[in-house]
Order: sequence, then structure tokens, then C-alpha cells
Amino acid sequence: MEGIFTYLGAIFGHGQMLFVSHLILTAIIIFIIAKMAMKSLRAVPSGTQNVMEAYLGGVISMGSDVVGEENARKYLPLVATIGLFVLVNNLIGIIPGFESPTSNINVTLVLALIVFFYYNYEGIKKQGAFTYFKNFVHLGEMNPIAKFLMSLLMYPIEIVSHLSRIVSLSFRLFGNIKGDDLFLWVLLMLVPWIIPITPLVLLTFMAFLQTFVFMILTYVYLAGAVAVDEGH
Repeated sequence: MEGIFTYLGAIFGHGQMLFVSHLILTAIIIFIIAKMAMKSLRAVPSGTQNVMEAYLGGVISMGSDVVGEENARKYLPLVATIGLFVLVNNLIGIIPGFESPTSNINVTLVLALIVFFYYNYEGIKKQGAFTYFKNFVHLGEMNPIAKFLMSLLMYPIEIVSHLSRIVSLSFRLFGNIKGDDLFLWVLLMLVPWIIPITPLVLLTFMAFLQTFVFMILTYVYLAGAVAVDEGH
């Protein structure tokens, strides 16, 4: 944002390059974390490897409750990568002098589109295109003419509902992180030399919470796409 000091902004200015530079910084941080975790793999993990294994185990556990353990492991690379990317982006903005890339709608929109296209692809791959789109609406047993008329009403509603997930995913993350950044900037303008600890703890909690919400919704959408049992 114009007028707010950032370290990278002092180098690149407050244009598009500021946004790109923070994304590059995020990628570098994630790369370093991955390298540290894999530098010396051990049967009994410690340090960064232990943290990352605990993280991956938590992601699988979270997904198992939604889509089953087999599918949770299948979709682990997608969900865990998105989660780590979103979390690092969120946390960067809490550090004074840096800006969260997830406070930019372009980032959150791209993430939402990735999830949207992927879960639809998985649904079509699992069920076939005809069955997948047919299962958008479950009308049960009724008169064929009434069923046809109801489908004319329900299918557009379901299509809009699926498209609205893009808006929901992208704007929920964008709005919350943007609000957190604005809150922190106001604090820094009011008390530039003493940063209150309690608000920073709250912002850190919100960074983790928004990451969790994005990940669990990804699993929920995947579960809805690949569920082929009659009861789903």
C-alpha cells in the first residue's frame, strides 16, 4: 500500500514489483524449509524434519475425517503445498516492514481457481463427465415431467453455487488477511516504537486459522467431487 514502509518497497517501489518480490521471498522461504527438512533424513526425525512430518501427518488426519485416509493421502501434495504457501504468505505480513501476498486478490483468486478446476477434474475423472454433472442435482423419485422441470430450475442454481466457491475461497482469504494488514499498519502508525504483543499473537492465530479454513474447504470440495455412493 502506498505510504507504508516495506523493506522490499524501498528497493522495488510500491508498484507491481513489490507484490512480485514478496511472492519470490515466500518461494525462497518455502524452498529453504524444504531443504532443511530433507537435508539429513532420519528414521527418528528431529528439528525441521520433525516439524514437517508433524505438519504432513496433521494434514492427512484432517483430510481423513472429510474424504477418507486413502484420498487424504492422494490429495496430500496439493493440500499440503497450498497450506504451506498460504501460511508463509500470511505470516510474512505480520512482520513489520513486509506485506502479505495473500492480501492481494490476484494471489487468492489464482489459488481458488486451482482448487476449483482440480476438484472438478477429479470428479469428472472419477465418475465420468455425464455422471458427474448429472449428480449435481439429486431429485429422487418423482414424475418424469416434474423431474425435468425441477432440473431446469436446480441445475442453474447448482452451477452458480459451484462458481461461487471461487469467490468464497478467494475473497475470504483476501479479506481477512487484508484486514489484518490494515490493523497492523494502524498499530504501527499509532505506536511505531512499541508493538503490542497481544495483537501480534491474535494476527498469528488468524494466519493459521485462515490457512486451516482454506485447506479444509479444499478437502470438502474434493470429497463432494469424488463421492459416488448413493448416499452422498
